[in-house]
Amino acid sequence: MSNIQTGLLMLLLTAIGVIGYNVWLRETTPPPISYTAFLADLDKGDIQKIHLRGGEITGENKKGQSFSAFSPDLTGLMPLLLSKSVEISAEPVEPGLGGFLQSLIPVVLILGGWLIFNKSQSGKGSGSGSGSGFGRGKRSPLLPIGMSRITFADVAGIEEALGELTEIVESLRHPEKFSKLGGHIPKGILLQGPPGTGKTLLAKAIAGEASVPFYSIGGSDFVEMFVGVGASRVRELFTEAKKNAPCIIFIDEIDAIGGKRSGGSASGSNDEREQTLNALLVEMDGFSSDETVILVAATNRPDMLDPALLRPGRFDRQVTIALPDAKGRLKILEVHSKKIVMALGINLSAIAKSIPGFSGAEIANLVNEAALSAAKHGKQAVTLSDFEEAKDKIVMGLARKNAVISEKDRRVTAYHEAGHAIVATLLPETDPVHKITIIPRGRALGLTQQLPLDDRYTYSKEYILNRIKILMGGRVAEELIFGRLTTGASNDILSATEIATRLICEWGMNSTIGPVAHMQDQGGFLGGSSTMKPYSEQTAQRIDREIKKTIEACYGETRQLLTDNNKFLHTLAEALLINETIDAEEMSIVYHCYMSDKKIEDSLKSHPEETKQA
Repeated sequence: MSNIQTGLLMLLLTAIGVIGYNVWLRETTPPPISYTAFLADLDKGDIQKIHLRGGEITGENKKGQSFSAFSPDLTGLMPLLLSKSVEISAEPVEPGLGGFLQSLIPVVLILGGWLIFNKSQSGKGSGSGSGSGFGRGKRSPLLPIGMSRITFADVAGIEEALGELTEIVESLRHPEKFSKLGGHIPKGILLQGPPGTGKTLLAKAIAGEASVPFYSIGGSDFVEMFVGVGASRVRELFTEAKKNAPCIIFIDEIDAIGGKRSGGSASGSNDEREQTLNALLVEMDGFSSDETVILVAATNRPDMLDPALLRPGRFDRQVTIALPDAKGRLKILEVHSKKIVMALGINLSAIAKSIPGFSGAEIANLVNEAALSAAKHGKQAVTLSDFEEAKDKIVMGLARKNAVISEKDRRVTAYHEAGHAIVATLLPETDPVHKITIIPRGRALGLTQQLPLDDRYTYSKEYILNRIKILMGGRVAEELIFGRLTTGASNDILSATEIATRLICEWGMNSTIGPVAHMQDQGGFLGGSSTMKPYSEQTAQRIDREIKKTIEACYGETRQLLTDNNKFLHTLAEALLINETIDAEEMSIVYHCYMSDKKIEDSLKSHPEETKQA
């Protein structure tokens, strides 16, 4: 039972006790009557006996009915009672004690419930190093050896990292194999990479392969509002881990406590984090040779970690887990597809190639979304169309099929997306068009999706400039056909400006500015915007001129390209207005039909005399 459930049970029992006491008090107390009514009954001779306790009167009438009353004048009442031959009994009263005890009973019940609840919380605190409730660790309970665990067979797509960590598993299984040669097991392993690439899964697989205890805790669990709690939890965790060596300690998101120290006086949460980091550094240095305790940590921001944490002797090995390539994505798909009912004939290799840049977590989500799509449509197995629908939902957003779009806006959107697609199709060094749609998805009214044939790791200048031209294709198409501009190209312009800026300031591909870096990427594995380095005002003006010159040149070439292929633009836009979505195969058919017609037209133009004779 959890602490919350225990607390609620204690409060419920306390409330039941208070209510029960009040019910008992009400049932055992005779019904009250006024003192005037009591004197009237006494005068009639209806009172049989009474009991006096101070000014309180309880008794029975001659009908056997009980009653209670209060007398303000017992001295004057006694002669009346004696004259009526009423049976009288009395008891002494200790002033104020009875009322105080009665009022204290609910307080005692509530206090007792709180004490029991607090004791249950303290009893459930793990660890044995700290006596304070604030210092209790939040880590997962120790997993017993022999329990079903995750192994390397459950991890796919990161073979290089697995090969690197196999040595760690061997050192945990057979430490004497390394110690007899004078070597020692690495004390710490830092797993770094983008989110969703399997860092946590890999740490669990190491423990599963070696069949050793595994402690898991998040970096944020060390930090509380009370100064010193984080350091206490670090000491407690390592004390227990040493008792159960060999074992693995896994700290997820270690950048929460391992960030670079400020170097000056700190206070509040920063002071608490620095104390926690200092305790972690001391504990990592405190391992003896007979204590096989390996610290595995994961982070998305290795650039934020303190240099003292990364030095050899603490984190001896840093393993970078990158996004999987096409082969890796295929293996991850094969692992997750075993958990669902798949239709026969699905080409997982084609699906893997169509999702470049997907992490392991995103591929797992893709498979799950495909299964949900199949269930929603009442299918008995997951088909390729379910994977396509799931991929579109993840990449492009949820389709807003009920959105009310005017015919005029639909036409503008169709020509806009056709402009993107035609420029991408006609230019060299571009990614093939995978799908074009004018169905609103997410915040966009339409979308043109391109997918590379192979994973790209470097990009040529021609590819980057053509990317700007593709982005400008939508705006140019609107201007050519409708003679006016809309806000639909705002995101395209923003992306084109960013690419042009990086081409000039980061990649050094502009002949005027030269191979000089004026900006750098600060996002690490998390991406994010780049920051500009300091430079002179003259340099800033030159950079602005070159950015504008690059974009205007791409815009002009795109305009000329769409003007020369105006018929292709109309044909594709009309097809989009009819079908709303065009895939790669349909796009290929439209393109080849257009090229065939164009060849015929060019032939007729080049031989006008033969045409007249014919």
